[in-house]
Amino acid sequence: MDAAVDPDALLMLAYARGDLAAFEALYARHRGMLYRFLLRSVRDPHRTDELFQETWSRVIGARERYQPQAKFSTWLLQIAHNLMIDGTRRQRPMADGDEAEVALANLATPEREQPDHALSAFERRRNLQLAIEQLPDEQRTAVLLRLEQELSLEEIAVVTGAGRETVKSRLRYAMNRLREVLSE
Repeated sequence: MDAAVDPDALLMLAYARGDLAAFEALYARHRGMLYRFLLRSVRDPHRTDELFQETWSRVIGARERYQPQAKFSTWLLQIAHNLMIDGTRRQRPMADGDEAEVALANLATPEREQPDHALSAFERRRNLQLAIEQLPDEQRTAVLLRLEQELSLEEIAVVTGAGRETVKSRLRYAMNRLREVLSE
């Protein structure tokens, strides 16, 4: 990617040359987007804070090696995604099969809306958020990157390290599942 096309890449290159104001501008531009992505992906505010800090630490550490091969935001999300995956790999299951079955059986079933009740826009958004949270991790990540970050299939593939067709399949399965859940 040509750095001239992406103003954020130019800022990162300026930061690599020692321009601290360039980093401050990048941070101000991308902190909200990054935090929302992490929070929606890991659903744990404490873990989100850790990943947020670690992502920016990695950006700072990579400043001298940075090469604008993709949009800065894609590169930033790729770092965050890789950190999430690394964290998931290190986690060990907390419950055995029987404990998990008991815990799942005790979950409250969601209340069904009355057929004649029209959902407000807020309720529809909230239902969509809840449905997205129920998706498997890889599908949820692909959906969040597509819907909230408006990334293309190719950009999602770069962020997640998956092939374009794999991303396409994850999105298709996720959208089918969301339609199922939301039509119930």
